[in-house]
Amino acid sequence: MQPELHPRSTYSAPIAIGTEQQRVLRNTYLLLAVTMIPTIIGAMIGMSTTAIVMQHPIVTSLVMLAAVIGLQFAIVANRNSGLGIALLLLMTFILGWWLGPLLTVALALRNGPQLVGFAAAGTGVIFFVMATIATTTKRDFSFMGKFLFVGMIALLIAMVANMFLQIPALALTISTLVIVVFSLFLLHDVSRIVNGGETNYIVATTGVYMSLFNIFANLLQLLMALTGQRD
Repeated sequence: MQPELHPRSTYSAPIAIGTEQQRVLRNTYLLLAVTMIPTIIGAMIGMSTTAIVMQHPIVTSLVMLAAVIGLQFAIVANRNSGLGIALLLLMTFILGWWLGPLLTVALALRNGPQLVGFAAAGTGVIFFVMATIATTTKRDFSFMGKFLFVGMIALLIAMVANMFLQIPALALTISTLVIVVFSLFLLHDVSRIVNGGETNYIVATTGVYMSLFNIFANLLQLLMALTGQRD
C-alpha cells in the first residue's frame, strides 16, 4: 500500500544524487534495516500461534488488512515525528506476525528451508536490481504511480474474492501479478527519492517495506505451490 502518490512523467539529465536525496535514501535504507527486527520477532510469535490464526483465516486476514491500512495512514499523519517511526515498527511487527503461519506451512515441507531462502534471496535480487535502475538511470519513474495504484487495488479486490472462492489457479496468477506490481513499486519509490519527489524517509521506508513484504510473501507462495516437496 502506498500512502502518497505524485504521478508525473519527465526526463531529467543523468542523475547526480544531491545531498538531500542522499540523506533521505541513506535514512530510508537504515530504517528499512531496523524494520527487520520487529518483523522477525513478529514472525516467530506468529509461527507459535499459527493454530489460533488458522481457526478463522478469512476474518483474521481481513482484520489484519484493515489494521495495516489504518497504520499506514497514521504513519503518514505522523511522518515528521518519532511517533511515525514507532507506528512503522508496530506495523512491521504485525506484518511479521501475519507472515508466521505462511512460514510454518513452508517449513513443514521437506525443502521448506530452501524455499524460504530462495524467496528471501529472490526478494533481495529484485530490490537490488530495481534500486540500481532507479539510482543510475536518467528516467523519472514516478509517472507509474497512478497505474500501479490502480493495479494494486484490482489485485487487492481479487485477493479478497479468492479468500472465498479458493481457486488455486487464480491464487497463482494473483501472486505472480503481485510480484510484478510491487517490483515496479520499488522502482517507483526509489526513483521518487532519487529525483526529490519524496523527502520524508519514514514514508519512503513504509512504501519500500510494503513492496518487499508483498514480493517475499508471494514469491514464497509461488515456490511452495510449484516446487514444494510434501511427505
